Order: sequence, then C-alpha cells, then structure tokens
Amino acid sequence: MIKNFVQELQWRGMVHDAMPNTEEHLMEAMRSAYVGFDPTADSLHIGNLVPIMLLAHFQRAGHKPVALVGGATGMIGDPSGKSSERNLLDEETLRHNQECVREQLSQFLDFTSGAENEAVMVNNYDWMKEISFLDFIRDVGKHITVNYMMAKDSVKNRLSGESADGMSFTEFTYQLVQGYDFLHLYQNHECSLQMGGSDQWGNITTGTELIRRIGGGKGYALTCPLITKSDGTKFGKSEGGNVWLDAKRTSPYKFYQYWLNTSDDDAKKYIKIFTFLSQEEIEALIEEHSGQEHRKTLQKRLAKEVTITVHSEDAYTKAEEASNILFSKTAAEDIKKVDEETFLSIFEGVPTAELPRTEFENGLDVIGALAEKTKFLKSNGEARRALKENSVSVNFVKVQEGFMIQESDLINDRFVLVQRGKKNKYLIKVI
Repeated sequence: MIKNFVQELQWRGMVHDAMPNTEEHLMEAMRSAYVGFDPTADSLHIGNLVPIMLLAHFQRAGHKPVALVGGATGMIGDPSGKSSERNLLDEETLRHNQECVREQLSQFLDFTSGAENEAVMVNNYDWMKEISFLDFIRDVGKHITVNYMMAKDSVKNRLSGESADGMSFTEFTYQLVQGYDFLHLYQNHECSLQMGGSDQWGNITTGTELIRRIGGGKGYALTCPLITKSDGTKFGKSEGGNVWLDAKRTSPYKFYQYWLNTSDDDAKKYIKIFTFLSQEEIEALIEEHSGQEHRKTLQKRLAKEVTITVHSEDAYTKAEEASNILFSKTAAEDIKKVDEETFLSIFEGVPTAELPRTEFENGLDVIGALAEKTKFLKSNGEARRALKENSVSVNFVKVQEGFMIQESDLINDRFVLVQRGKKNKYLIKVI
C-alpha cells in the first residue's frame, strides 16, 4: 500500500521545493527515487542524515529507494556550496568508501529482504567509465546550452564569489554528469524522482531537462531545506569537527552527547526530521517538554532515537550510562564499568599526567598524586589544605591525607581520576 510520502515530509518540515504534480505522481503507483552520496570519505556524517531520512521515509511509504554513490562525480567534485575544488580519489579508495557507506545506509534502508521495494545501491562510475569524452559531449552536451548551465546558482555563486580562481571546466561540467545520472537511472531503473538538499535544485533540474530532451519522459525533483542551528552555528559540527556516523570516528558517547546538547528550539525541529516517531508521539513529547525544559525530555528522546538507529540499542545504553556518570550518586561504581574508549570520550580535554606503573606497586601517596608527581597543584602544602577542606576525590570517592592510590584503583587498569572540588578534574595515566 502506497502512503502519502510528500504529506509525511511536509509535517516534518522536510520539503523545501518540489516540482508540480510530484505528490500525485507518487500516489499513483510504486515509484523509484534516488539520492546521491559523496564517497570521498569512508563514513557519512550527520550532515548526510537528512537525505538518508528522505530515502528511509520513501521506502516506508511503499516506494523503492536508490542510493547512488558518486564514484565518478566524486572524482570531479560538486561546486555547490564549495569555494574550491576537492581532492580527487583513486578507484580503489572510492570502492572501499562505497562499501562503508552501504553498511551505514543499511541501518536505515532495507537492502536484503527481497521485497519489491528493496533498496538498491549504484555507483555512477560503473556507467560513466564506459563513456568517452567525445561520446559524452556529442550525445549529452549538445542538449544543454552554456546559457542554461551559467544560470545555475552553483555556477553563478562560484564565478562571483570571493575566490579569484573561478571554477575549472571539470567542475563546470558537474551538473551535466549529475544530470546524466538521472537520465541513466530513469532509463535503466525506472527512476522518476531525484531528491537532495535545496542547494542541489539546479543539478537535479538539469537531469529532468535531459530526461525530457533525450529520454522523451518526465522526471521529478524534490529538495529539503538545508539544516541550520538556531544560534547560527553550523549543524553537524562539534568542537572536534564533523560528527560522523562511524563509531571509530565519533564515539557513540560523543554522538549521543551532540544530540543531548541540542537547544530547545532545535530539538523541536530535529525530532521531526531525524526520528521516525509519529506526529502524535512528537506532539505529546513537545507538550511534556514545555514548561519543564530543564528535564530535557525532547533532547533525551531525540538522542536516544538517533543513537539507536545509527549505532544500536546497546551503544545507546552505554552512552546514556556514561552521560549519567558525572551526576550519579553511584559514580564510583559506574565509572569502573565503562570501556576505555567511552571513558576517554567522557574525560576528553581533561588535563592528563603520565606516571610509570612502578609508582602504584607500593601505593602512590595522594599528596604526591596532587602535587609533586603531577604538578596539578603547586605544592604539597596546597595539596594538604585541599585534603583538609575535604575537597579531594579519587575516582569519585572523597579521600583524606594519608590515602594511597593502589594498582587496584586503576580504571581499565590504566587510569585514575582525581578531582579537587566539582570542576577541577585531571587524569593520571599509567605508562
């Protein structure tokens, strides 16, 4: 049964523009639509989540999603929103990246059930590599005028932008290559719709033009808004750079924290875009959150849903437990249960001193751990004063003068967390 895909996107705030009659076209029968993904890294990041969600909702509405990995276009570089050309990759790297991307998309899309609307992954390098330059400019290039190409925002912005270099012919032809992808998928996969971010509108409509002029058919376009944050900073970036979907690049703990730290205004918007919760569930959550913002009801549910979808239920549970450690009454016990990667994520940026294991074999005097051995406090006298004030903790347990840190106190057999007061933390790492 076909559900109303466009209507679903509209209440979620995920439609920026759509060609006339797109909704009607999709309600008539099962259709095929594609979104292109850049394979220049071996992981997607949360900036890719909106187009991924477009495909996921498309499949849930009863349609067939096509995920295109731009092996050929990745060798060129899309000028949209860029001020310079990107580095070009070799085929072996692109193939590796494609497999990694497929793995991540399979968390959202069904590639394997055998259903009629099972998702498909394609790589435009597979058909572009067979076409010679002369064939391409004869069979494709002649159908699109330079005037048409120059009128696109992606071209105009680059030519009138700050960069004095302009854009290369390679990048100028990008919209033709992407347009040809749409034509190829229309002819070989019955793909009648291309979706993407609003900055892709020009490239997508070049494809619909090629379908009309060469294929004698009708292609459709639908774009979603580019996601912004209410404070004006860029969505998808943390202090450490991109927030990746790969757990090796961004730990599930950090991933969870990114969503948990979303502002109230953004959480109301993001929970519609990045989760599969129904309109009724979301409205109830927003109402529950209202007036009790300090409880972070929306942020917690948003972080939970996205972390489970991208990683797993287990990864979410560990991330949530780790998030609660700093405020938990049972922190001393809980801290011993986290794995090393999560532990380091929690205390990333905390000052660290390295000491040899021999220091702990007979016990390390807490005064030495505070001052002489680590230099975190200026003197033994200052360390004694802090201990007398009852403001020193080792692994969240208050300690007094005379306390000896033993090997048995080491977390993951490698770390000791020392605090003076609530805010001044540092790690001792055994080497």
